[in-house]
Amino acid sequence: MTTELLLYSAEPVVEVESTVRGELTRDLLRLDIEEDTDGLKTAVLRVAGTPAHPDMPQVPELYLDGSILDFGMEVVISLGPSGSARTVFKGYISGIEAVYAEATEPEVVIFAEDKLMDLRTTRRFRTYERSSDADIAEAIADEHGISADASAEGPTYDVVQQWNQSDLAFLRDRADCIQAEVWIHDDTLHFATRPNRSGTEITLVQGNQLLAIQVRADLAHQRTGVRVAGYDASERDPIDEEAGSDTVDAEITGGRTGPATLQRAFGARVSYRVRDVPLTDTEAGDWARAEMLRRSRGFVTAVGTTNGTPDMVVGSTVVLDRVGAPFNGAGYYVTSVRHSYDRSEGLRTHFVAERPTINEAGS
Repeated sequence: MTTELLLYSAEPVVEVESTVRGELTRDLLRLDIEEDTDGLKTAVLRVAGTPAHPDMPQVPELYLDGSILDFGMEVVISLGPSGSARTVFKGYISGIEAVYAEATEPEVVIFAEDKLMDLRTTRRFRTYERSSDADIAEAIADEHGISADASAEGPTYDVVQQWNQSDLAFLRDRADCIQAEVWIHDDTLHFATRPNRSGTEITLVQGNQLLAIQVRADLAHQRTGVRVAGYDASERDPIDEEAGSDTVDAEITGGRTGPATLQRAFGARVSYRVRDVPLTDTEAGDWARAEMLRRSRGFVTAVGTTNGTPDMVVGSTVVLDRVGAPFNGAGYYVTSVRHSYDRSEGLRTHFVAERPTINEAGS
């Protein structure tokens, strides 16, 4: 039998360089921590500062003298009740801002990014030969001296070029080809397709944990098939691969998918992916399946706000209850999370989740 805490402090705990800084919690005006499937988690802390005083030059401006907060310092932020708090951010200070306005107290704004910042700020010209996208992710991790967990199946390419791109932008492009996701956790670079990403399991009830929710099923970007064409120069043979509505079936346990709903409502609608040029049938087939998955997974989108869910991360699976017959139930995958805290509302968690199916009428 499990119990829920009826009351606990929602105030974040902030560590700077491994030291808990209670004054930051005391002076905190607002906190926002964001992440999505592209990787690079960010944190913005807005704190009340002490202004400079012409009659007391010996008193430093609080948080602006570098003694507590400075560029490159490690920041760790935890949320949740004492004893079971979750670390929701670990990163490094990359920006400091001072804000002054008439009739309001001065504010200091601290911007921080997780370790993917290293990849974001490193640009390269590089050629990869006989490598898969997972191989490329492992090579990039090795360049930055971190470990990698690359769990993404895909084709092996003869040649892939990184042309004046940051390592993060390049890795995101590789992930898009096969519908993989990029993130960093415990100093390990993760590059994985969705079935290989594990997250927390959460149940949210409208009227209880859910403060607001919008759920939409939309056929605008659904297709009954995706085709990718090209030319195999070594075989002197045209390439034409198609992924159909059965592509997403392996990820569902019931309900009606977007492609099936589109077929029923309006008939067949096939999309062509033309911006990428495959050189083999394998590349074309994998890219077609990835694009079909991307569209099908986004058939149902939920945008919600909870009363604070520190356990929610990108990759969490969510059960939504009391949100309407077509949308009730399991199968929602969180693609974006923002944990926010301020003095008026306390802790809130804002999220976007998607599901490839709606419930059949009467189910």
